[in-house]
Amino acid sequence: MRAFRCHRGPPVSVSAASVTATGTLYVVATPIGNLDDISARALRILREVALIAAEDTRHSIRLLQHFGIATPLAACHEHNERDEGGRFLTRLLAGEDVALISDAGTPLISDPGFHLVRQARAAGVRVVPVPGACALIAALSAAGLPSDRFSFEGFLPAKTVGRQARLQQVAEDSRTLIFYEAPHRILECLADMREVFGADRPAVLGRELTKTFETLKGLPLGELHDWVAADSNQQRGECVVLVAGWQAPEGDEAISGEALRVLDLLLGEMPLKRAAALAAEITGVRKNLLYQVALERQKDA
Repeated sequence: MRAFRCHRGPPVSVSAASVTATGTLYVVATPIGNLDDISARALRILREVALIAAEDTRHSIRLLQHFGIATPLAACHEHNERDEGGRFLTRLLAGEDVALISDAGTPLISDPGFHLVRQARAAGVRVVPVPGACALIAALSAAGLPSDRFSFEGFLPAKTVGRQARLQQVAEDSRTLIFYEAPHRILECLADMREVFGADRPAVLGRELTKTFETLKGLPLGELHDWVAADSNQQRGECVVLVAGWQAPEGDEAISGEALRVLDLLLGEMPLKRAAALAAEITGVRKNLLYQVALERQKDA
């Protein structure tokens, strides 16, 4: 068998730019109160990256000083994120690693960072989550409300009209609803929830989670509003409001007033079974349900 020998040619010159790998954008969760909640991995990454993109550098510098981290900071907040994103992207494409943090908790969750993450991914930059504290998850884990399905609604509109309109959109959502609210609006928020969801809907207020004066109070919305109104201390600090999902009413309450009116008119003119069947055709309500309601109404007559 003939042997073939590999011929080694002259070295090929490759420019540094062509072999420079892009950096990594780390999305790093920071504590929402208790500094002990930061992870060892988060601390390592914050020390190792070339730059930290922070929501408020004045706030984050205190966190970094507490842990002896000297990595440079640059602002990345809601007012400059679109414009300054290119600045961070340039450094990432040059091979430098960047960490994105918010003032507290997980970035992008009602905090800046979305535009930077989207730009980075579109440019082929690796984006790595570094999980940790998140107020909505912390509150949900201890609220005692169903956690298998939930909807995070973030901050509601500041004005009553807009706030109630948003609440109306989710009033019949069967999932646990989670909201963030500013302390100076918490009482107005609970009043609007009571108005839209009803005073008896179960709810939980999570306030100052992981901090010294942490509160987790569960009551029907009407009682929760009154409890907060009676204690000004509960109108301070960061708030998470969790509301139990909507449950379909049963019996008469499951049928609209108009459907009941049609059923009553027909019951006055024809036998019960026929009245229920015809009312079902007219209103679209299930015949069996109308039949059961008609039976109850005849018993009460």
